[in-house]
Amino acid sequence: MSRVRVGLLDDEERAAIADLLGAERLPGEYANIALDKLDQALREVTGLETRDVVAKLIGPVGNRADERRRAAAEREELWTWLAEHPVVAAQPALMDWVAGVRRTGLVDKSMKRTREELGRALRVLGELPAAGVPLPVFADAVLGETHALDEGTRCAGLVTRALAAIYDVAPPVDAPERRALWERAGIADDELSSTVLAAGLRLRGDDVVSRILQACAEAGTAAVLTLQQLRATESIKAPERVWVFENPSVLALALDRFSTACPPVVCISGWPSSAGILLLRRLGEAGAQLRYHGDFDGEGLRIAANVVARTGAVPWRMTSADYLAAAGDGPPVGRVTPAPWDAELAGHLVRVGKTVPEERVASALLDEMAQA
Repeated sequence: MSRVRVGLLDDEERAAIADLLGAERLPGEYANIALDKLDQALREVTGLETRDVVAKLIGPVGNRADERRRAAAEREELWTWLAEHPVVAAQPALMDWVAGVRRTGLVDKSMKRTREELGRALRVLGELPAAGVPLPVFADAVLGETHALDEGTRCAGLVTRALAAIYDVAPPVDAPERRALWERAGIADDELSSTVLAAGLRLRGDDVVSRILQACAEAGTAAVLTLQQLRATESIKAPERVWVFENPSVLALALDRFSTACPPVVCISGWPSSAGILLLRRLGEAGAQLRYHGDFDGEGLRIAANVVARTGAVPWRMTSADYLAAAGDGPPVGRVTPAPWDAELAGHLVRVGKTVPEERVASALLDEMAQA
């Protein structure tokens, strides 16, 4: 800025400006004053420049250009922190959510407040899917406040939009849709309707889950474990390795092939239920290596990323080479998001564009299980 406009000026103020600048005529009711001339005049009178005089009269004068640049840099740092947060990195489907949050802008125009709110939402996402607990109980455990995730709160809105991105559904617009989304993430699941399939697990305990699994393993059949049963089991003696499949049809093939000699298998049946997550976490905590395989399509990659992030499972035969070796005719892959364990895998799915269902490679998977 090289000039400043002042006014309305009364006669006394017009005369003062003319005297200060050494002007031959009085300015009008508004005066356009060149800052270099004003600096020169003030230096001659006071020994100070305009900025120093103003600072003495009304306080420090900011540099708006510097302030704008600093604010822009701080905003960019905030969005970079969000995009690189471990919760987002573990489930790249959340990058669409990150972009939406960025478009929405700062909370109350405050970067500090925005970071605090996002931090709360990320803590929640890092604990989901839950093990079928009611929403107030879950909110209290994670955020220290039973109503922190009530409908209408900013945190609940951030989390439900993030869940919609993870599950690739439209953001909820009413209470039933929000409730369904929370239930999908393991909140307030019914203890009896939330189940997981397992076979070949011989845990040798005396609790109800161990007895059910032992009986089914000896009979060469699959066990259906409920969330209620798993919650009643405090400890599990796990095998060294557990094979985890996305689709029940692959578990059926394993039982047909191995019968009573079936290796330890868990089937999550698509997006894992609260029971599925709880069983896998218990097995992992007991020392089992969880080896996960699922469909090669957009949703399959998101399910795999979710399971890996939530349970510590290791992707098994889920690399670019595995996909390309099995790719052929099949349904479209749908919306694809990056796979955290293989930076090139999503690109290959987009380029080839064809789904590789888990059943297509089941024979090779079972061969490896037999060898192990």
